[in-house]
Amino acid sequence: MEPLAILLLLLVLAFIVLFVTRPFFKRQRARATESGHEYSSLLAERERLLNAIQELGFDQALGKIPAEDYPAQRSALLQKGVEVLRQLDVLTPIATNPAGVKELPSDTLTKPGTLLTNDDLEDLLAKRRSARKEKTAGFCPKCGKPVLQSDVFCPACGNTLSNVKTQ
Repeated sequence: MEPLAILLLLLVLAFIVLFVTRPFFKRQRARATESGHEYSSLLAERERLLNAIQELGFDQALGKIPAEDYPAQRSALLQKGVEVLRQLDVLTPIATNPAGVKELPSDTLTKPGTLLTNDDLEDLLAKRRSARKEKTAGFCPKCGKPVLQSDVFCPACGNTLSNVKTQ
């Protein structure tokens, strides 16, 4: 009877440990969900900024924006874009440094409101582009947005991409 009592005691202790540690596991899942929402919102902000830069270029080409205002507006959008890319990099850091891309001093990237030169911005963009090793597979037949080879669905409209031809 003594071994049965010990087994029962161990079983009760195991349930108590599981009951006490359960909130810790819930917090870890909540943090993962929060970071997933943050990542998703940063991706949406990146897309919004890319569209804004593209529209600004179109407006400037059509003469809707004075030539003297265009560089300042584009620079402001690029600065916002760099900040979003920094935040995305914090959530998903690049594993390796591509060859030929210089590293910016870490204090330049961490100081909020630091103005970067055009060369620094171009280096950041080159680093970001080289991190994406996937090649484009052409364009979505439904909406015309570029798609990658690994895409099964269009990231813009959700169309199935089973018959996308490279262009």
